[in-house]
Amino acid sequence: MAEPTPQARITELRDELNRHNYNYYVLSNPTISDQEFDALLHELATLEAAHPEMFDANSPTQRVGSDLTNEFEHIVHERPMLSLGNTYNREDVSEFYQRVKEGLDGDPFEICCELKYDGLSISLIYEDGQLVRAATRGDGVRGDDVTANVRTIRTIPLSLRPGTGFPNRFEIRGEVLMPWERFNALNHERELREEALFANPRNAASGTLKLKSSAEVARRRLDAYLYFLLGDDIPATTHYERLLLARKWGFRVSEDVKLAHSLEEIYAFIDYWDKRRSSLPVATDGIVLKVNSLAQQEELGFTAKTPRWAIAYKFQAEQALTRLLSVSYQVGRTGAVTPVANMEPVLLAGTVVRRASLHNEDVIRSLDLHIGDFVRVEKAGEIIPQIVGVDTSRRSGKDGEPIAFITECPECGAHLIRYEGEASTYCPNDTRCRPQILGKIEHFISRDAMDISSLGPETADSFYSRGLIRNVADLYNLTVAEICGGYPSRIISARKIVESVEQSKKVGFDRVLYALGIRFVGRVAARQLARTFRTMDVLKAASEEQLQRAEGIGQTIAKSIVAWFAQDDNRKLVERLREAGVQMEMPEEVTSGDALAGKTIVISGTFAHHSRDEYKLLIEQNGGRNASSISSKTSFVLAGDNMGPSKMEKARSLGVPFVSETEFLLMLGEKPAQQPSLF
Repeated sequence: MAEPTPQARITELRDELNRHNYNYYVLSNPTISDQEFDALLHELATLEAAHPEMFDANSPTQRVGSDLTNEFEHIVHERPMLSLGNTYNREDVSEFYQRVKEGLDGDPFEICCELKYDGLSISLIYEDGQLVRAATRGDGVRGDDVTANVRTIRTIPLSLRPGTGFPNRFEIRGEVLMPWERFNALNHERELREEALFANPRNAASGTLKLKSSAEVARRRLDAYLYFLLGDDIPATTHYERLLLARKWGFRVSEDVKLAHSLEEIYAFIDYWDKRRSSLPVATDGIVLKVNSLAQQEELGFTAKTPRWAIAYKFQAEQALTRLLSVSYQVGRTGAVTPVANMEPVLLAGTVVRRASLHNEDVIRSLDLHIGDFVRVEKAGEIIPQIVGVDTSRRSGKDGEPIAFITECPECGAHLIRYEGEASTYCPNDTRCRPQILGKIEHFISRDAMDISSLGPETADSFYSRGLIRNVADLYNLTVAEICGGYPSRIISARKIVESVEQSKKVGFDRVLYALGIRFVGRVAARQLARTFRTMDVLKAASEEQLQRAEGIGQTIAKSIVAWFAQDDNRKLVERLREAGVQMEMPEEVTSGDALAGKTIVISGTFAHHSRDEYKLLIEQNGGRNASSISSKTSFVLAGDNMGPSKMEKARSLGVPFVSETEFLLMLGEKPAQQPSLF
């Protein structure tokens, strides 16, 4: 096959890097290592430099990857949050050192050596000693406003100690982390619920900080290390002095910082932590080197993307070679079938590894795995083992045949299917396959669904093994005597379970619909379906075309709903839940008035008298319509505290008026305690 032209290779690399950026920043589920990503990015940058006619402002080389979401207000950073250039070898470190020396015309300089923490970059703004805003790095120019969630992190001070000399206003940047202890505990919880495990603490921290529930964020106990102080009135002339000031003001700043005066001292710092980093309570993936003098930093300046006075040295992932003995298959709660490699035990990064996930059929094919192969194993994020290659030179004629993905479910024997556009293979027998049945029960009892809080996943598993339940409808037939099983000591907990099941009958129809676990029907879709079709009977009778008329319901969801109700077992399940007293229709919507009739309203910021969800309901009850983004059709913005600058700017540019919380409530006839308007 002919080699692709440089132009074709540039296009191919851009598509591949964009896909990896999405996996890493949006899904928090990287599929290649940082080193592999950097190698692809470097190849693209080299090709683009040689072919300037292929310039594209949207090329991955022109921007920092984004972790922006649509769930949070977006904030424009006062100063761009640039990324650092990465290197994986001493030669690059030496070249960086020489560039600094030449850039400073031979003047003496110090390098501040710090640990590179593997978490989520954060920017914190303090005014008069108070935390006023926290934002993720996002795309480097804008980030997500995660102030409410950051306030739950105990190592981030909400108020600074008076008398410690902090300026009136400053910014401090750092990394939000999930300690190893909490990460392992969280993954253990998820494993018991048969939920997908976080690949590493960085992904866990990122996923946690983007949760809507600050209470859940607090429960997971995130940590933070701060390492970069910015401001106009900070009494320090070096980066190291600023770190000491930040520590004095009450911030967690690493003690493991060293000032190096030579290349040899830098190498010694790298070698020391390459061996000892596994003993740290949080994940690190390298070393950061910064010119210490702020004046020299300014003299060296920046490239378009990175500072010339700093670089990140990233540790190599440890690999081991071992023999593949067999491949087994696990069925998850959604029916996804995951292949698992069983290997001869091998010591890797301080632990003995025997098993590694192979993810899906495509991974097996790409590796061209044979039973008996010698495989290279490394720990993704230094926690989850994965096979990254095969030593084909050691393959002999005695080794087994290529591994073929199974065609039947290992749990129930059903023929497996693979949906178009998906990498995973599924068992479709969701009413007879034990892992899927347990998964449905665990989903049904979860907090966001029926909220049967006294019944956990382990107890549900026990009930299934004892034959007390076979599907979610059986929960409503449970008795205290059955749960106790002749053990009087279980009476109190049994009563709580029965009471909790009884209480779930009051849960609204939209959450009941979500609790059924219909594929692709999440909480938002379930609420929209419930409000559009009003009753289970009307929904059950709806065609694909009718379903797609509901806002936010596309063809995929519509097909899934029709297919679900087409199964006799599912229709019988619904009838049993109806007979048990579970809600099967939406109550008549209460209309408070028409004060907002014909108005389209965008909510932004935080409020004192009601939550954002409560305000959305008030808008609908008074004839108004909620919108998520500002346009020329927006009637006004209901503006609370900490409104996002981007929305504020867009509203002003379009001439959309702002209405304060107090003014809004007065429009509806409420008279709250007067609060000053910000606009």
